[in-house]
Amino acid sequence: MKPTLLALACLTLAAGAAKAQPAVIYDMGGKFDKSFNEAAYNGAERWKKESGKAYLDFEIANEAQREQAMRRMADKGANPIIAIGFSQGSTVEKVSKDFPKLQFAIIDSVVKNPNVESIVFKEQEGSFLVGMMAALASKTGKVGFVGGMDIPLIRKFQCGYEQGAKYANPKAEVTSNMTGTTPSAWNDPTRGAELAKAQFAKGVDVVFAAAGGTGIGVYQAAKDAGKLAIGVDSNQNHLQPGTMLTSMVKRVDVAVFNAAKKTNPGVTVLGLKEGGVDYALDQHNEKLVSADMKKRVDAAKADIIAGKIKVADYMADNACKY
Repeated sequence: MKPTLLALACLTLAAGAAKAQPAVIYDMGGKFDKSFNEAAYNGAERWKKESGKAYLDFEIANEAQREQAMRRMADKGANPIIAIGFSQGSTVEKVSKDFPKLQFAIIDSVVKNPNVESIVFKEQEGSFLVGMMAALASKTGKVGFVGGMDIPLIRKFQCGYEQGAKYANPKAEVTSNMTGTTPSAWNDPTRGAELAKAQFAKGVDVVFAAAGGTGIGVYQAAKDAGKLAIGVDSNQNHLQPGTMLTSMVKRVDVAVFNAAKKTNPGVTVLGLKEGGVDYALDQHNEKLVSADMKKRVDAAKADIIAGKIKVADYMADNACKY
């Protein structure tokens, strides 16, 4: 059951010492989406554990709640207020202006107010690495991508993935689909499974999902079909061991943990060099990643960090140019 704003108000009042408490406002899809929001939740929980202090949080159930929730947090003096997801950009811009003495942070969007830290990632760099892995693991030379909401940010994942796949195998074919054009696209596992199955029917044997909770359906479909899948944001290798080739880890948890400790107004960019993105290797997927694959991917990772490989940024050109 989603908390109501009344419950939120009670929670805030009961907290008493809200003035020094961070607040986290999750994006659509819920904080236990096993992906993007859950990474943010893990960062907040780490802060709570290490600081011994409490924090406030709220799950958005519909668009109308964004501003109400953020203002309610600000009215009670929560500081900093951390907004998860690009969709909250306009709300952060508006509310942070009205509360200039509070600090705000936003993940995946840039808000230029003086009391806001904007934390963005070079998703294209991590996606390049998992694209390489997909192409190297594929037996058909056909790999797939299932995105969530069709927005430039998800095109950024797609473009990096495609570039990485073709870097590893110039003849690789990449099939891409987006789940939808509204925020519900982040939480539609049934549609995710349908898109994955359609790709498998065309010969795709490795699929990368950058789709929040929708990805759960993609991974299940891959398991059922005996294909490979690639997770996103959180390390999702454990969700379907033996099916998950790897996960493109985006350290939203680290971003939230750092922001809860101290915000740094301005733009913070986290890529491979900063440890903000990477591919995941653990006991759940080590048998799927050969020594040669790891060697090639790690060499490309070093070249990206050194600037020898330029990974296209879809959001810089509004096009996938590589």
